[in-house]
Amino acid sequence: MKINFDVSSLPAPCYVIDENLLVRNLEILQSVQDRTGCKILLAQKAFSMYSVYPLISEYLSGTTASGLYEARLGFEEMPGKEVHVYSPAFNPDDFEEIVSVSDHIVFNNFRQLDKFLPFIKKSGKSIEIGIRINPKYSEIETEIYNPCRNNSRLGCTADNFPEILPECVTGLHFHTMCEQGVDVLERTVAKVIEKFGSYLYDLKWLNLGGGHHITRKGYDIEKLVSIIKYIRNKYNLQVYLEPGEAVALNTGFLVSTVLDTLKNGMNLAILDTSAACHMPDVIEMPYRPEITGAGMPHEKAFTYSLGGPTCLAGDIIGDYSFDRPLKEGDRLIFSDMAIYTMVKNNTFNGIKLPSIILHRQNGENEIIRTFGYEDFKGRL
Repeated sequence: MKINFDVSSLPAPCYVIDENLLVRNLEILQSVQDRTGCKILLAQKAFSMYSVYPLISEYLSGTTASGLYEARLGFEEMPGKEVHVYSPAFNPDDFEEIVSVSDHIVFNNFRQLDKFLPFIKKSGKSIEIGIRINPKYSEIETEIYNPCRNNSRLGCTADNFPEILPECVTGLHFHTMCEQGVDVLERTVAKVIEKFGSYLYDLKWLNLGGGHHITRKGYDIEKLVSIIKYIRNKYNLQVYLEPGEAVALNTGFLVSTVLDTLKNGMNLAILDTSAACHMPDVIEMPYRPEITGAGMPHEKAFTYSLGGPTCLAGDIIGDYSFDRPLKEGDRLIFSDMAIYTMVKNNTFNGIKLPSIILHRQNGENEIIRTFGYEDFKGRL
């Protein structure tokens, strides 16, 4: 990822979102909408930086939410756009407010539908009601992210479907992908049609969920367009997609500073950035984020194991090589840090949260938010 801003002028640690890169992704997604008539929604679970929601709303059709707070955020910060909500199990204390801010509500099963349908009827609001389906097919290899794993709680399987759907159900939703290409979607749609196709003729919409890496280099957009058109033409359905990563993929950076270097068997560097606090997916996935100008271990002259400042022994970001030795005060720039960072970070050990910076299209850096002691204390 190319850096278009002056790193030395920024506070560290900080997340930097490049508005130009975000617009590039949004233009790709809008082109898919324009060519197919589908609607693409921002899955806020991956990226909820609402200061750019006005920009995103110029391109996309709305937001998806996993509960009340995300639903409110989409409703408040993208006014006039669609708000879709799904939860494995809704909390009755939240549901009346969820109805007030939502356009589509997707239930995990028919028991949840029966329980909460009276709330919707009582509101008098016209809500599109859906059921999440589990086609028992997914190509996700990491079990923690596989919604179709054995004994999954996510979605309703075909053997738990009634012969005839309740009249109030207007659509179906599935989400079985994670960071995958269109070939996986093609095979998944075939399984969905095999198991649930008979229901689709009587419905208004089908949500293909998230996990589509549409804005990734090499993604086959032409095949995606053909799949969406096929579904629309065969079943006369409104098609939705709800990518999270694809919206902000490769648009963000995490600026970090070397606090200290030492040696214990190999070269070590301690940063002001923590895997555990600031990029939890490094530990959870796990994966190794890229650093601008760095190489794989031993690819360049000096190899370091990079770790965070917490007391967690496993707060390790990974091993990287550099052209010269690292020293205190050096800035390191991690790439693809817009998604699953700000939405998942935490203040474990009292570690300060990174500032949030928006690098505007005009070249200016706008400080969106800084964090301090009160942000740590206020959660406790």
